[in-house]
Amino acid sequence: MRKNSIKNTRINEEVMRELSNIIRGEIKDPRIHPMTSVVSVEVAPDLKSCKAYISVLGDEASREDTLAGLKSAEGYIRSKLARNINLRNTPEIRFVMDQSIEYGVKMSKLIDEVNQRDESMGQGRNE
Repeated sequence: MRKNSIKNTRINEEVMRELSNIIRGEIKDPRIHPMTSVVSVEVAPDLKSCKAYISVLGDEASREDTLAGLKSAEGYIRSKLARNINLRNTPEIRFVMDQSIEYGVKMSKLIDEVNQRDESMGQGRNE
């Protein structure tokens, strides 16, 4: 199975959906921030390992706590995943913090600030 095959893409989507459901509804660890989302999942073609990119809306401490909570619940998450998805092998999950959403929000704010500055300078010239 190639890395970007249709089958691998479907497996990635299914694992991502199940991980989101498990993290949102079944884990009771207080370290895991309620605004945690699974951004993307990359399952290896041999189904042995999986990288789950997660995003946490909050400060750096809440991100670190969430990552620690997810790593400690890794075995539970993997067993739930095995029950919910019928795969030949249940992948070993590695959680990776994804900062792309936060970066996008930050860039959007900077662009808005520049646009507002340009508009206010443009109005001053016209008068």
